[in-house]
Amino acid sequence: MAILALAAIAQCVFAADTPVRGAYPILTTPYLEDGSVDYDSLVKEGEWADRAGVDGIIWPQSDDSCDLLTTDEKKRGMSALAKAANGYRARLCLGVNGRDTAEMLELARHGESLAAQFDPRIVFISRPGDDCRTQEDLERYYEALAEVAKRPVIIQTYNGDKCPAPSVEFLKRLAVRHPSQYGWIKEEVRDGFEANRRMKAELASRPPLKTVFSAWGGWQWLYQSRRLGSEGVISERAALAPMLAEIWRLMEAKDDTGKLDAAYARYLLAINLMQTVPGDLRGYQLVFFKEKGIFNTTVSRVYTDRTNDPYKWKLDVLEVDEGTRAEIMRRCSLEGH
Repeated sequence: MAILALAAIAQCVFAADTPVRGAYPILTTPYLEDGSVDYDSLVKEGEWADRAGVDGIIWPQSDDSCDLLTTDEKKRGMSALAKAANGYRARLCLGVNGRDTAEMLELARHGESLAAQFDPRIVFISRPGDDCRTQEDLERYYEALAEVAKRPVIIQTYNGDKCPAPSVEFLKRLAVRHPSQYGWIKEEVRDGFEANRRMKAELASRPPLKTVFSAWGGWQWLYQSRRLGSEGVISERAALAPMLAEIWRLMEAKDDTGKLDAAYARYLLAINLMQTVPGDLRGYQLVFFKEKGIFNTTVSRVYTDRTNDPYKWKLDVLEVDEGTRAEIMRRCSLEGH
């Protein structure tokens, strides 16, 4: 028994030291009919993505889950996932974002308590604070987080047009000052060409920077992996977790047989559904997960006036016809999943 216990501890330590890279889908938040968060379905979604073979699972991090959930709802969902993730192969990544520094720190402290209680492999991801307007604001925000976080923090470089993207030089300084917390980047500035220019500079700055993830749905992922050197993707595409895992395995294998091109083309066909199915990137995923028996509804909280009040919402129920439902399942389903 003692030998088994020591082996388990060694395995845990090894897993905690595993590099933060690979396919990291963001979970889509499920809701019950009354608009309350469906935590049971959230856990099922995480378990399904883990079985698909992804490297990490992220929540809460999509715009609507950052903006339209209360701090208590985020903490409750983080707790449910952390308890379940103790048995995951994938690493759980918790979103510690805030309308201001105080909310971000409350979530970070909660995340640290969960890591201590359930899973030391847990890492964080954090976008700029909603109230950040200058590089100096960003510096105060991330310096405050470094005082609380005891684990890697992936910095998401975009949070709306009102917040500046952290400069590459600033990201490097943070990684030098706090090498255990910073150096992991989700490069997501709005302009795709600018994202590529920044990514080149970030990848040329390893070390102190460590991993640069592709973002924005992964629509540039193959180019950024092959031509620039990104080491994974972060996007709210949990319904496509099996595809993400397959693409990453082929990228790691340096596949040049055409299998990677075919797998990525299939992925692009799937994410194109957001152009034809209502609900933006959530819509087709809600239908997919409900058909799979993972979600109970296709209910969403949606912005009422995002420009003037990004925290106010109303309920929306997505309804699609049978032909659309069949097209969603055809495009999103991968054999064996």
